Amino acid sequence: MPSATTLMTVAGPHRAPAHNDTTAMAVGKAPVVDMRAVVDRSFSEPGLAELYDAFCQGRPDFDFYLPLVMSAEAVLDVGCGTGELLRLARESHHVGRLCGLDPAAAMLDQARLCSEVEWILGDLTSARWDREFDLVVMTGHAFQVLVQDDEIRASLATIGSALVDDGCFVFETRNPLVREWEKWIPDNAVEIVSTDGAVVRMAHEVETPVENELVRFRTTYTSPGWDRPQVSRSTLRFLDADSLLVLLSGADLVIEEQFGDWDRGPLTDASPEIITIARRA
Repeated sequence: MPSATTLMTVAGPHRAPAHNDTTAMAVGKAPVVDMRAVVDRSFSEPGLAELYDAFCQGRPDFDFYLPLVMSAEAVLDVGCGTGELLRLARESHHVGRLCGLDPAAAMLDQARLCSEVEWILGDLTSARWDREFDLVVMTGHAFQVLVQDDEIRASLATIGSALVDDGCFVFETRNPLVREWEKWIPDNAVEIVSTDGAVVRMAHEVETPVENELVRFRTTYTSPGWDRPQVSRSTLRFLDADSLLVLLSGADLVIEEQFGDWDRGPLTDASPEIITIARRA
């Protein structure tokens, strides 16, 4: 059975700056932010956002990403969600700039419980930076939420602009050859116990047929004390390594390394992940 972490992370983070929340249009070096992004209910509904970290306990990707964050002076976490990665970095005594970007206000409400990080409400189609970050990360398969070529190109252009010369962009996508979505079935539902003691069940169901690299599915949350289920609908794109290479090259990002798992194993047809470290050309 897939773990709660596998099922939930389907999206579904130098000198220290003044820490603040940016939620409106700004000038100068602050990003210009557009609030029109459409957000899945799993992340936009406050009650579900509160459950996210409980469903994602024991994430193996953080053991990979956290050392990278700790070694970088300024870090942008795109699709930061509840901000867990950047919070862990600050608690581990990262003294540089940590900035989290996410389009879901409910997720950022959870992130803002840590006040020692910049939290920005928005997405890569609307935010702008100029040579400000040594490292940009997209964790939790957030890159797969970008489903259109134009959307990916625009996002990669923003990332390229945000990186300093020789800066790195690190992210992962699920390997489409493994067809992990075939495990996203109601029989593989997972349960957690919320902070108030309620049992909450989460189940996925994929719409068939799966075509053109796009996987559409719904996530249903139920709990004995709720009046009705909560349902979230999502679409993810499963790009192969060759397609990623073309898109990254078009954005002047050069692949430096790729791995097939969180232990830095080689990328093969059977690898569950395509973990990419790309550097600004």
